[in-house]
Amino acid sequence: MKSILFVCVHNSGRSQMAEAFFNQLAKGEAQAISAGTQPAEEVNPVVVEAMREVGIDISSHKPRALTMDMVEKASRMITMGCGADAQAVCPASFIETEDWALADPHDKPIEAVRKIRDEVKKRVMRLIEEIAPEAENAGD
Repeated sequence: MKSILFVCVHNSGRSQMAEAFFNQLAKGEAQAISAGTQPAEEVNPVVVEAMREVGIDISSHKPRALTMDMVEKASRMITMGCGADAQAVCPASFIETEDWALADPHDKPIEAVRKIRDEVKKRVMRLIEEIAPEAENAGD
């Protein structure tokens, strides 16, 4: 089974949304986990609220620290916003990744978090479409 690893610095916003959308939309055909290089104490409450608005409850999720074991088990790793400002704390410098340049929802109002949430969902949907043929051929 394909395994996607979503990584951001705090694992409290973007990567949590991506993991939740992916696991809902992939319907068991693939799975996702998320982690952070410097995990926060809790998932951003505004992110929890924004996800609840679309019927996904991530209130019980906890930020996790990125480990090499996670990286080694992943079929694909996607970082969230590992641009120039985050180079020192993103894994992109030592692991081949795909980066989704997304705004950080930290300290943003719910209106801004909704836009980020919707963009995360669009990208997750494209990712699932992209890997679907790979998942179907994995059993060949």
